[in-house]
Amino acid sequence: MSNGKPAILLVDDDPDILKLVSMRLNASGYEVRAVDSGHLALAALASSRPRLVITDLKMDGMDGMALFEAIHSTMPTLPVIILTAHGTIPEAVSATKRGVFGFLPKPFDSQALLALVAQALKLTGGIGATGASPDNNWRDGIVTTSAAMEDLLSRARLVAQSDASIFLYGASGTGKELVARAIHRASTRASAPFVAVNCAAIPEALMESELFGHRKGAFTGAIYEHKGLLQSAGGGTVFLDEIGDMPLPLQTKLLRVLQERQVRPMGATQVLDVDLRVISATHRNLEKGIADGQFREDLYYRLNVVALSIPTLAARPEDIVPLALHFLKQVATRYRKDVYSFAPEALEQLLAAPWPGNVRQLQNVVEQTVALATGSVIPASSVRSALNDRSGSLTPLDQAKRAFERDYLVRMLKITHGNVAQAAKLAQRNRTEFYKLLERHGLEPAMFKPEHG
Repeated sequence: MSNGKPAILLVDDDPDILKLVSMRLNASGYEVRAVDSGHLALAALASSRPRLVITDLKMDGMDGMALFEAIHSTMPTLPVIILTAHGTIPEAVSATKRGVFGFLPKPFDSQALLALVAQALKLTGGIGATGASPDNNWRDGIVTTSAAMEDLLSRARLVAQSDASIFLYGASGTGKELVARAIHRASTRASAPFVAVNCAAIPEALMESELFGHRKGAFTGAIYEHKGLLQSAGGGTVFLDEIGDMPLPLQTKLLRVLQERQVRPMGATQVLDVDLRVISATHRNLEKGIADGQFREDLYYRLNVVALSIPTLAARPEDIVPLALHFLKQVATRYRKDVYSFAPEALEQLLAAPWPGNVRQLQNVVEQTVALATGSVIPASSVRSALNDRSGSLTPLDQAKRAFERDYLVRMLKITHGNVAQAAKLAQRNRTEFYKLLERHGLEPAMFKPEHG
């Protein structure tokens, strides 16, 4: 679904209703993917994320509420509208209390349906089928086809419209600053400065001056007045990375900034008003830091108004190849080298690696292979060398638990764009066995093919 039309997933086991609602939505400028069961809907959602789901309530197998619960557990920002011929006021009230966006009894009025659809799409903040918006600049540099990342970006886009403080959780190398910049660009502060501060990289003796500024003569060597980074971010956003490394005395001073929206530079007698939005991040366990007396609990709650967790690269393997190709193009251009792709075996090496260093490690591996490339195609040997021969292998399915099986199969199909032969090869299983596994989990390979939508 890449033609720019808002994408809607329609679910109903009545073929006549599917056809009728699809026609009405298509005529109103929407792109519709129609499936006739909840299990097929989950498979469709695994291959691409729409902006809205419309589902019947009463269906054989998985009903509408069960489908909603499954969606809501992994994609809580994706709006769901439920249609039913058996609707009652108590059912509608119960459904909406649980998070269903809308509840429409059948037979329904077309205008009422379209009005509800428009209202739901407005809620998503313009995020489209691939997470893209009509003005896609806000998420520049973020390359993903992962449902987990798309859900994160959907939440980020929604919270960006507020001024709430945001806390980004994520391992080193997952792209916390990239997400912070995206939130800034999606906010009303986009035209004001974005100031990134790595608290772990600033010596403790200099951190107060760097953050809060100082007056001339405030300390030995202060021969001029210095505007701190918090003041420099005035009107915009300050991103405090590795906030867990901030010394306790400065935590107290930062708390006052957040509470009073004022900054007192070192050596100053007057405070300065400051208008900024704070996004902070860490890979540390701050709850443990609080318990150990290393991090102020009141500051933690001030910073952690909205928490967003960035998935590791291992949790989004479908992004490994797109990211690798993206970095390859960037690095080849920068190094002025005619390198344009990876050998198939090299891609298999990339897919099989564990990536403890996440996206940053992948970027470094790609840069090394391009820097040492002698031809236009990166061979597997170069990737192995860059990985220091520590690449792991994809987990064999017979070692995976039942609960993990479906997620594993979805990832294989996304990586191979629905190519069962290639997916079976990566999973180290024959095609017949792989098809049986797909059937067990209600997964349709066609849903993952690029031409399918």
